[in-house]
Amino acid sequence: MTTHARADARPEPHAGREGDLALPPEDARRATNEHYELPPEVFRAFLDERVKYSSGLYRTPDATLEEAQTAKLHFVAERLGLGGGELLLDIGCGWGSLTLFMAAEYGCEVTGVTPSAPQAEYIRERALQLKVANLVDIRVGSYSDLEIDGRYDAATMLGSIIHMPDRVAVLRKVYGSLRRQGRLYLSESCFRSTEVYREFAARPGTRHVTETIFGFADMVPFSHLIEATESAGFSLEALDDLTAHYHRTIEEWERRAEANRDRIEAAAPGMAEPLVRYLRTANAGWGYTSKHYALTAAKSRLGPKAGA
Repeated sequence: MTTHARADARPEPHAGREGDLALPPEDARRATNEHYELPPEVFRAFLDERVKYSSGLYRTPDATLEEAQTAKLHFVAERLGLGGGELLLDIGCGWGSLTLFMAAEYGCEVTGVTPSAPQAEYIRERALQLKVANLVDIRVGSYSDLEIDGRYDAATMLGSIIHMPDRVAVLRKVYGSLRRQGRLYLSESCFRSTEVYREFAARPGTRHVTETIFGFADMVPFSHLIEATESAGFSLEALDDLTAHYHRTIEEWERRAEANRDRIEAAAPGMAEPLVRYLRTANAGWGYTSKHYALTAAKSRLGPKAGA
């Protein structure tokens, strides 16, 4: 796979302004899409049966990947206070694991957003198979550019804000899409501190993950995401450290990717080796350079602009 980012080192990050990036916003989106528009067969070869591309939640020592991913989806619903029938906005919905789960298990009306046409087609087909097509609306494009009206009860961003150039602007838009007391669940991998970010962000192993594999990703310290969330007007309600769960999730992904190299190569020639290298690199950093956190925040006060 080719990299589109310049080779210069990243500048020190701030709360999320576009000037902090090595790539212009449109180039960042285009580069990122190259990864997420790979054939679904690539992802089926190493993810769980729902094709969920984010951390699981291992409730017991002997839990399977499928059980951990189901537990994680219920955990997100708990954090959001979902009781059934809510309006949910899933930003960066991937292959639709959360979108379809919340529609099928909780009866939520879900708007999923993805920049990938293949992902959108896959989710719509699965929604028909699961008989929840009436509850699922998939929008294709960059969330920053799409016009999405409504007052949602909740919004989710699982591993998506890392790909978005202007974090504060995105979160302000989410804030404006929620009703009063609406909740946001946001989870992300990050460097464990600003000092570590400065030291490791431009190293070859990091750039393999954030640029060669993902096209574009800015893995800032989580404190910057908290700052951006508060700048958007949200009140922080909970913070969860899921690092150990993601480490175990990626261990299982690596095991499956190794076992299914032939399937990955058949779907995307040349992809198996960089994918396995990405998984190994990601797991080597947990607790040392990187962490995985989730925050829950609420629209419980006036935002930056009254009436937003």
